[in-house]
Amino acid sequence: MWKKDLKVRIIKIYMKKGKQEDTTISKKEEERLIEKTKKISVREGSAYSMMEGFGSRYTTPFALAIGANNTQIGLLSSIPSLLGSFSQLYTLHEMDKWSRKKIVIIGVFLQALMWLALIGVGALYFVLDLRNSIPAYSLIFVYTLLVVFGAIASPAWTSWMRDIVTKNHGDYFGRRNRIVGIFAFASILVASFVLDYFKNTKLYLGFIILFSLAFLGRAISAYMFTKQYEPKLKPDKSAYFTIFQFVKKMASNNFGKFTIYSSLVLLVVTIAGPFFAVYMLKNLGFSYIDYMAVTLASLVSSFIFMPAWGKFSDKHGNVKTMRISGLMITLIPILWLLVGVFMVGKIENVTIVLILVEIYSGISWAGFNLASGNFLYDVVSRQRVAICASYYNILNGVGILIGATLGGILSSLSFTIFGLNSILFIFLLSGIGRLIIYAIFNKKLKEVRKIEDFSFKRYTKEKMFYLERVFKIFDTSKIRGRV
Repeated sequence: MWKKDLKVRIIKIYMKKGKQEDTTISKKEEERLIEKTKKISVREGSAYSMMEGFGSRYTTPFALAIGANNTQIGLLSSIPSLLGSFSQLYTLHEMDKWSRKKIVIIGVFLQALMWLALIGVGALYFVLDLRNSIPAYSLIFVYTLLVVFGAIASPAWTSWMRDIVTKNHGDYFGRRNRIVGIFAFASILVASFVLDYFKNTKLYLGFIILFSLAFLGRAISAYMFTKQYEPKLKPDKSAYFTIFQFVKKMASNNFGKFTIYSSLVLLVVTIAGPFFAVYMLKNLGFSYIDYMAVTLASLVSSFIFMPAWGKFSDKHGNVKTMRISGLMITLIPILWLLVGVFMVGKIENVTIVLILVEIYSGISWAGFNLASGNFLYDVVSRQRVAICASYYNILNGVGILIGATLGGILSSLSFTIFGLNSILFIFLLSGIGRLIIYAIFNKKLKEVRKIEDFSFKRYTKEKMFYLERVFKIFDTSKIRGRV
């Protein structure tokens, strides 16, 4: 009997945590709770980054370890994203019944459990010795559930954070992402050494450790959400519009054009993106340590430059930030292609050069991801944030599905074009696609808030003036004159 009473009490506690907060609190008290939530959100993001570092970053290596081919790698990158995006339609429906906080807590906790399920998938290959396609497709199925549960929480979290961070989005998320990035860096670093240690003996045990830590990180993240304050959001049915209405008018409005641009960017990016890891581990024969070094280069440069991008976007606008960083990301697959063409068979040098390429990649994507995420907050009203975020993610998912599937099919074929093998060819294809999309959409997006005009010439002069002042501080000629 006492067990039943305890169970009821636990359920009541979590139900209480998921309810909307009391709106009778004073404005001063609400401001205090919002500031507290901002700090907790940084800790929550740090716990989430454990899942990313120990889990998500090593999903492709895990797929290769259980015998997945390039086509299956493409499906692993595309199907979960697409179905996860469509699952957000369910969230929009449930937000009329449940608080955003409760939706996020449940979705995140279920996502955490899926990492334990992935350990079971590994048992099919390593314990039951199934050397067929069953382990790979089981991985796709379970990982799809993992992404879906996280995606269900995404619109509610986006809407929630819109009410928490009401101004200076770039500065806050820039600093938050840098701290989160540090924890991701540490997680990826530890994970690589774990896998490298077990690679020749008990590789499965290495993945068990990694995915257990990924589960722990996301479980902590779910707990952190229970401590955060949620401003009450009263559903406004008049603000709702269907995805078909959105698609019909998207070419004629600012946010719609942004969605088309983002979806096409992800389409051409994922033609090659999922296969950089395959190229390193399969074609170049990288160790997990080498793989870690290249992966971390991007992550480190990203969180170092994220605050700078955040301040730049707050001052000069998210559109200007996307234009600069969008041009930068067009070169990434071309740089990988050049490495593959001119540095074949030079593993030590290849590793160093790819680290430099990924440093550049991290700087580029830090700006683009930050600006594209904050643009949503600028251009969409509070009541429509969750709706627009969901439709945006759905169309992005379609782009990822097409791009990753195309890349998977092409990289699985055996052919040579322009002297390039199949995987190098998709790098070329991705680079050309990025340049075309950028050329088409570069001038189509409009800034919606008041910003300071940006002039590259003036910006360069300001930096040179700053450097000149710095050099004057260390000018020893004046010091000698006083002696």
